[in-house]
Amino acid sequence: MFEKSFGRVFRNEGGFQKDPKDRGNWTSGKVGVGELKGTKFGLAAMTYPELDIPNLTLEEAKAVYKRDWWDKLGMDKFRPAMSYQMFDAAINHGMHNATEMVQRAAGAKDDGIIGPKTRAAVAAMDLNDLLMRFLAERLEFMTVISTWPRFGKGWARRIAHNLKIASQDN
Repeated sequence: MFEKSFGRVFRNEGGFQKDPKDRGNWTSGKVGVGELKGTKFGLAAMTYPELDIPNLTLEEAKAVYKRDWWDKLGMDKFRPAMSYQMFDAAINHGMHNATEMVQRAAGAKDDGIIGPKTRAAVAAMDLNDLLMRFLAERLEFMTVISTWPRFGKGWARRIAHNLKIASQDN
């Protein structure tokens, strides 16, 4: 499932960009502070200041995503449709935020920790309901981010794409 999910995320993330107004492109995570290294394949200088972002290969990016995101989140323990959605959200919003979103969608305590209670709540929910509630949580989260006016259109397109994927996967 990782290969398929990575391909989908790659479609959302794309190639190299070095927008100086995007905090993720700066090694400090703050606009104008640190080195402007950019983002490539969704891997940002803010999260990976040690990476040579402009020269990052697709295979290197895939290895980072598998090790630092897929495996750390335990995506193989989720149903495939949810594992992709959770993986994409973690990359877009951070692991803690994505975890809280899935917890709220499943009616579990939103403490940001995927433990037995969260897994049980997620497993007990009807998959379609879980997917729709999770994507609603994502969209609500995005609209309160201060950079929504600048990046919101692209984020909304990402959710629309993920709704189509959810309908295919369910």
